[in-house]
Amino acid sequence: MNFRKRATVGLTAAILLGSGLALAPAASATPTAASAAAAGTARASAVKIAGTAPSCVKRDVIKHKKYVKVTNRCHRAMHLKVVIDWGPDSRCLTYQHGEQWEWHWGRGSYGKVVTC
Repeated sequence: MNFRKRATVGLTAAILLGSGLALAPAASATPTAASAAAAGTARASAVKIAGTAPSCVKRDVIKHKKYVKVTNRCHRAMHLKVVIDWGPDSRCLTYQHGEQWEWHWGRGSYGKVVTC
């Protein structure tokens, strides 16, 4: 196939693909039952980090021992996770007011406590 034929075939394919994208229906803002089920499955495998935990979550960090104790002093349940830079993060766990928890790690350094 010479250059002119290949260019024509490539241009035709690009036009057809582009027109198909333009005619595709717009995404709906309302989730369907199937997409909600898929989102539930995705949430189970990947925890969404909402941001750094508020100041009512106390952190006692001993960096040279690779240890942190987290205490929920907020007046509500908190979903918290310890983030370790260059190492294993903790799981996202729920803590009621007054509950505390310790996390030890072997590799990396303390990053922060986040809500999830």
